[in-house]
Amino acid sequence: MIDIRPVAYVIGLLLACLGGTMIIPLIVDLAEQRGQWHVFLESAAITILAGTLIATACANAVKKGLTLQQTFLLTTMVWVALPLFGAIPFMLAGTTSSFTDAYFEAMSGLTTTGSTVLSDLETLPKGILLWRGILQWLGGIGIIVVAMVFLPELRVGGMQIFRSEAFDTMGKILPRATQISSSISSIYVFLTLVCAICYMLTGMGAFDATVHAMTTVATGGFANYDASFGAFSGPAEYVAAVFMILAALPFVRYVQMVGGARWVLFRDSQVLVFVVMVSALTLITALTLINAVPAPAEQAFRQALFNITSIISGTGYASANYMLWGPFMVAMFFFVGLIGGCAGSTACSVKVFRYQLLFASIAVQLRRIRAPHGVFSVRYQGKPVGPDVIGSVMSFFVFFVVSLGVFAVALSLTGEDFITSLSGAAAALGNIGPGLGDKIGPAGNFATLGDTAKWILIFAMVLGRLELLVVFALFTLRFWRA
Repeated sequence: MIDIRPVAYVIGLLLACLGGTMIIPLIVDLAEQRGQWHVFLESAAITILAGTLIATACANAVKKGLTLQQTFLLTTMVWVALPLFGAIPFMLAGTTSSFTDAYFEAMSGLTTTGSTVLSDLETLPKGILLWRGILQWLGGIGIIVVAMVFLPELRVGGMQIFRSEAFDTMGKILPRATQISSSISSIYVFLTLVCAICYMLTGMGAFDATVHAMTTVATGGFANYDASFGAFSGPAEYVAAVFMILAALPFVRYVQMVGGARWVLFRDSQVLVFVVMVSALTLITALTLINAVPAPAEQAFRQALFNITSIISGTGYASANYMLWGPFMVAMFFFVGLIGGCAGSTACSVKVFRYQLLFASIAVQLRRIRAPHGVFSVRYQGKPVGPDVIGSVMSFFVFFVVSLGVFAVALSLTGEDFITSLSGAAAALGNIGPGLGDKIGPAGNFATLGDTAKWILIFAMVLGRLELLVVFALFTLRFWRA
């Protein structure tokens, strides 16, 4: 039987920290004088109290490390429990009409999905808008730690390939998490500050620049306006594109660069492939806009760069309604969202390295067919890849495609149309943000969906953010008997 006390202890500490961050929007609301400060005071008191009680009650069971089963359970339960308390300010402030909507918004924030059920964002108190940004910012750094610490240890989706090159730390999972998070946090904070300053230099106000910097570096996509990033144009779009790309690159490379390995980022094959894909897709989109819409060359390039980068990184900002760009572009945006960024970044979806391994494996199989007696092996970054990694990657692809189909069918059973069901499933499972169509496309939001559909999408967000297999493992009897 699994001892859940060490898991509860860590969750309790994280809840106490989450409650502490609620003081920041409280101060902002006091400055704005919207009368919502008590919402964050009450939310902070509830969250800190609950977290402290849980941690105190389970402190006597804490050890130096976690077992494999406890690690699986912790990885999943963190992303279930934190949104539960993150939803409290939305409920107490009356921002959402139901617990379902509040939990959906908090889950979308912490998983950096960026889908929203809120409208008339311009009229909301700044404290609420800032809280949305904080949720995504915390979720962004959280998923980097999960990707660098937990997923390689759990051998999920081929992530074990990065086990030796992440951080050379000997010891159990919790000490490793502490070291990695402290190393990455400074880089993450630095990028956020620089992004905010650059936004302000383009003419954004300090508040908008701060919130959008947090959601940009987190590749989350929560904006302060119903028009998303369409409320800004020109230089701000270029700034956002640059920082979305930086956030979609592996953060471990930044740490290594700070440590003296200056060119390590440019020697990473997934980084090179990602940059090439963004460049090629931007060029195709810009040429399509120039010829089909038509649009001036600079505007076409700017909107193409911004929206392609936003979708491929899973940020989910939209500076234009690309549903009006024609069926070819709509189809391309759907598949672009299923690519994702680099492993160990705040980006989401399938990830570039998995496609690299998939195509490398296909190439090896073709060579074996042509030369049955030859000895060929899949290689990544010049090194041979073991069959366990290839098996994990293939399993991930199978689970992803099957899950996408199941969620799309489930959404259609709630009465949604085909485009809404398929794109909504992809947006949630890939943590992309906006879907396609009039309802949940770049010009809409998820408020009109029924509660059943929202809970389906909530489950899909957790699955996608934790690379599917972590969550599915909890539903097997062997896991609980181990």
